[in-house]
This record gives sequence, C-alpha cells and structure tokens, in this order.
Amino acid sequence: MPDIRSKMTNRLLAALPAAELARIIPSLEHVDLRLGEILHEAGGPQQHFYFPGTCIVSLIGELNNGDSAELSLIGREGGVGLALVLGGGTAPTRATVQSAGTALRWKAAALQRELKLCGAVSRMLLRYTQSVWTQTAQSALCNRHHSLEQQLCRWLLLSLDRVDGSQIRMTQQLIADMLGVRREGVVLAAKKLQRRGWISYSRGV
Repeated sequence: MPDIRSKMTNRLLAALPAAELARIIPSLEHVDLRLGEILHEAGGPQQHFYFPGTCIVSLIGELNNGDSAELSLIGREGGVGLALVLGGGTAPTRATVQSAGTALRWKAAALQRELKLCGAVSRMLLRYTQSVWTQTAQSALCNRHHSLEQQLCRWLLLSLDRVDGSQIRMTQQLIADMLGVRREGVVLAAKKLQRRGWISYSRGV
C-alpha cells in the first residue's frame, strides 16, 4: 500500500508516522481559502485547526486604537490554531488568508481528542508551537530595528519559502497591512528594490 505521507502538501502532516496520519486523515476536511478570508478573529473562538497546503495565512496582532501588524506567517510548513494545542479556545490574534489556496481543516473537538493520546501528533504540534514563538520574536525585533526596505525583503522571503515558484499574488495595501505601515511606504520601498533588480512586480500586485 502506498505511503499516504507522500501525498501530503503540508509538511507537519507529511512528517507524522504513517499510522498516526492514517488515524487522523478521516477527520480532516479539504477547504479552499480565499484571499483576505478571516479564519478567526482575535478574542474569538477557535473552532478549527488548519493545515495550509498551498495557501498562506498571516497571524495579526491588533491594538485598541485599530493599529495592527503581522506577528507570524504560516504556510505549508505549519498550522493555524495553536491556542487549541495549548488548551485554550480563544484566539490571541486574527488569522487572515494572505495568499489564496488549499488547506486541510480539523475540528477542534477532533484535535483535542487526539491530543489526549499524548502521541506523535501532540509532540509534533508542541514542537511547532516553539518555532512559531521564535518567528514571532524575530518579527518583533525586525519591526523595531530594521528599515521598511529590510522588513519588506524579510516578508517577501518568508512568503516565497511557503509557495512553489518565485511569484506571489499580493496587493501593496495588504503588504502594508501586514507590516503595519502606510501603503505609500511599501510603494516607495518596492520601487527601490525593483531598481536594484531584486524584485519585479506589476501594477496592483
């Protein structure tokens, strides 16, 4: 029988032992996620855990005055819904799809039943939680100490790591929202990068 791990786009799922993956596959639902779709709001309930396949999801922190910035970027290497892994049901951030694509969706109740087994799935998700914390800390340092051009370069590289090929379909306004800056700043930074031959882009993306 062929190993079902070879068919998994998501790397967390592909890294699971075959027996554990076979056990949870029936409870996973394939979904197509649209650009800009909100998977959960900050402070709202988390009803699903998502394993991105071809989509990319941004975890966004928000202040009381409405200002916001991206704290973490999740693609096929990870999952969205870590509050469920840590025993909570309330999301600390807003999860927004920043690149449309596919994902596998897992109901919270099914995830929590699996976690109670304290097996490979539980260990994998806890290790992954540590990596997200590390990425969030790096984002905070970058936002504090790097120029907008440097922040844009880092964001583009993180995004490219999570897609096939060398193209990203993205509006400058959405990039500005992710970085917590004005769109005009992103426009100027992108022009500088294009003049240096580091990137190329077409109007509106």
